[in-house]
Amino acid sequence: MSVELVEVVRSGFRECVHRGSVVLLGADGEIRLELGEVHGPIFPRSTNKPLQALALLRNGFTPADDAELAIAIASHYGEPDQVAAVRRLLERNGRTENDLECPPDLPLGELPRALLLAAGGKPSRILMNCSGKHAAMLATCAANAWPTRGYLDPAHPLQQAVVETIADVTGEPETDLGIDGCGLPIVPVSLVNLARAFATLVTAAPHTPERRVAQAIRAHPRVISGTDAPDLLLMSETPGLVCKIGADGVHAGALPDGRAFAYKVDDGAERARIPLTLAILRRLGVPWTDRLAELAAPPILGGGARVGVIRAVPGVL
Repeated sequence: MSVELVEVVRSGFRECVHRGSVVLLGADGEIRLELGEVHGPIFPRSTNKPLQALALLRNGFTPADDAELAIAIASHYGEPDQVAAVRRLLERNGRTENDLECPPDLPLGELPRALLLAAGGKPSRILMNCSGKHAAMLATCAANAWPTRGYLDPAHPLQQAVVETIADVTGEPETDLGIDGCGLPIVPVSLVNLARAFATLVTAAPHTPERRVAQAIRAHPRVISGTDAPDLLLMSETPGLVCKIGADGVHAGALPDGRAFAYKVDDGAERARIPLTLAILRRLGVPWTDRLAELAAPPILGGGARVGVIRAVPGVL
């Protein structure tokens, strides 16, 4: 059963609460705190992207640099340089936007979306926030002489390789797959093993595919997200942190020594994400700063004045 994790307090009254489940691991991989259901499978959504990228590296994907690997991991905002990076990745492997099988979409970021609409632009596949992953999957198919049509199919050798890699790095047996928002199969994983997988990425030996994934995320936090995105804000303020959000209130991350976390907010509320993650990081021993304290308690405004706060439920973490 899930527990109360984040509360919204307005004008001195508790307006609402966001429930969920969370697990924290020590550097030794052992559970330090578990709240709610952390052993049953969930759909991690885009939090699985670093693990999917690991599968691509293990199967012949050769990104030009860490920035190109980062766009393969990204839930990007559709900012111009991010879209250009996806286009370069496609062109470098003899592909075009027409080869992508993700659905057409508008940019995820508010500003890129507004600018596109103001200019009369329309949804397109390359603007979809998962387009970098899809471009990297096409490159991996080409490297293995696998069909580039139908790569979304769970029976495609690429998706079989992804399932195998995620099973390997999480230690969980293969289970029934879901379908993610971009059309790709999504592998269910428990929160505890999702956290352990992120710990594996950050503690892997240098020059391994696992470590390269962690390195790309650390080096390019805006590429994997966007301007003012939660992952960018959190990694910019927490040296060494590797983290990745997923839709519907999923988040996982790890510190360089292997301390790690994963959680799922039941109602998927985005406003719960940063206060909850920062409460977790504080519990894991991350040194606190004024900026982190500010991010941990975003204000609620009424008439332009601060009338409330969003914060982790006191005493829970």
